[in-house]
Amino acid sequence: MRVSRIKIENFRGIKSADLLLPTHGVLIGDNNTGKTTILEALDLVLGPDRLNRQPPIDEHDFFRSVYVIKPNEAPVDGVADSRESAEPKAEGAVAAIETPKIAIEVTIVDLTEEQKSRFGNYIEFWDIAANKLYENPNPAGLDTNSITEALRITFNGWYDAEDDDFEGKTYFTRSLTEDDNPATVSRKDKQTCGFLYLRSVRTGTRALSLERGSLLDIILRLKEVKPQMWEDALGKISEIKIASNPDLGISPVLESINTALKKYVPREWGVEPHLNVSNLTREHLRKVITAFIATGDGDHAAPFYRQGTGTINMLVLAMLSQIAEDKQNVIFAMEEPETAIPPYAQKRIVHEVQKLAPQTLFTSHSPYVLEEFVIEETVVLARDADGVLVRRNIVLPETVKQKSYRQNFRTRFCEGLLARRILIAEGATEAAAFPVACRRLAELNPGVYSSLEALGVCVVDAGGQTNISDIAQLYRELGKCTYAICDSQNAENKALIEAQVEVLLLHEESGFEDMVLKGTTEEALIRFANLIYWPPHLIKKYCGAPKEQPVNALREYFQSKKGDGVIADFIAQCSEAEIPEWLRNAVMKLKSACLSTPSAINESSTGQETGFDESD
Repeated sequence: MRVSRIKIENFRGIKSADLLLPTHGVLIGDNNTGKTTILEALDLVLGPDRLNRQPPIDEHDFFRSVYVIKPNEAPVDGVADSRESAEPKAEGAVAAIETPKIAIEVTIVDLTEEQKSRFGNYIEFWDIAANKLYENPNPAGLDTNSITEALRITFNGWYDAEDDDFEGKTYFTRSLTEDDNPATVSRKDKQTCGFLYLRSVRTGTRALSLERGSLLDIILRLKEVKPQMWEDALGKISEIKIASNPDLGISPVLESINTALKKYVPREWGVEPHLNVSNLTREHLRKVITAFIATGDGDHAAPFYRQGTGTINMLVLAMLSQIAEDKQNVIFAMEEPETAIPPYAQKRIVHEVQKLAPQTLFTSHSPYVLEEFVIEETVVLARDADGVLVRRNIVLPETVKQKSYRQNFRTRFCEGLLARRILIAEGATEAAAFPVACRRLAELNPGVYSSLEALGVCVVDAGGQTNISDIAQLYRELGKCTYAICDSQNAENKALIEAQVEVLLLHEESGFEDMVLKGTTEEALIRFANLIYWPPHLIKKYCGAPKEQPVNALREYFQSKKGDGVIADFIAQCSEAEIPEWLRNAVMKLKSACLSTPSAINESSTGQETGFDESD
């Protein structure tokens, strides 16, 4: 089973979205794009525990927090389309308020035999080749290679003006149009679908607790274990006397309060205050009971959530494997698996979770996680100022072959996907040296210059001047702001680059090294020449004293070490005046462009993406 399509209207920061989802995929985009919103929407539709929260939605779950439009009140852009009257309009009656509706529709395919049997009355058909519902009559006997059974489920949320509260229900989509009384989806129905949403903030802290919806609670329910321990535990806790020793000083104070209390209220109203360790309800016990784990080699044990974050994440992975083993059919949606995890472990988590489930969906800000997904599994999201969320397709330019992508370009490409602004560098020298120049100048004169990190700029090595325009076009079509830095170009190639970038930082020298050597001071060259370890062939060529001819010797040194970052090392030890004027101007020009031009993706979009707080 897997979710093939999700449609969203008026939910949090999303006015509308219609997205196809891969079997295994990673959702990426800038903060507040809508990544978490998509997972929360899936949880509203498919999560068996989500609707236990009453009310299941609140004001901030509506697009721009608009859940009611009063008479004569101008509708908010993008909300009016899904409004409906809260009351029927009678002749001569006062105009009724209108309430926008949250609508989330999920299409599920690759159904198991159990699901086909359970949901038979609501089964539809999905065209895998066209990625849409197959709505022609008489689907029986169709080519099963392209047409398969599908189930659509819809969540509707609204504000009930009469009760002055929020409502939310999940329906079988087909019944909304075909039945007089739409059929609701039960908790057991959702458990059969097997969706599990792992929030980055809460999953680890609740994993081995007995809170409803924790991983341990899910495992116990899957194994149909119902621990009959609550009454016994509560009885024993009620017998524990806290601070009853008078020497502690607490019980005498409580007794004095009790004496004063008797003066004002009858005994049957409630007296004899004392301390207890719990509210003495099973719901409270669910929240405070937690597992302890041994720490180190000794006998000491501590609450599992006080272990290292990496250990907790590995614990979560082990528990997920238990859930998958027991259920055999589960969709995992996981936020940011990279949290406090080294790169090799990030990759392992992705691979292990993918093996556990027929569908896995991740959100991530880690290039190491992104590297583990092919292009078709990478869902790049962008949302405009009106709240319309779309998926941008990744199309590699012809200059980047699949083999080159896998071996060389993949890491650089993934880093660029996570940034708003991209600086395409002609080669390794520019890619290493220009960020150092920005950082050094920002340290020396922060009022004038900024580092690339402060500007949110990611540097991508194009691997050659002929690739700059193609790679810039790739990122531009993904909604990024693009810039480029390179050596002198012929007119044709310069025009191609300028067509794809906001700013072209182009110097007139034939190489970056020449630009630096000609633009710096002799004092800076001599100082650097005294700092480095000269290779034997240059010592021999310059008769044992290459630093006495710093310009010529360093030119050869830079050429022999091209790609090793030595130009960056030179710039890092320069004063502001010693850094070439062209570089200083280029750093200021890029800063000005970044501050004056909003980044292409979601610069003006509103928030409303964040998940629920810890009290949920």
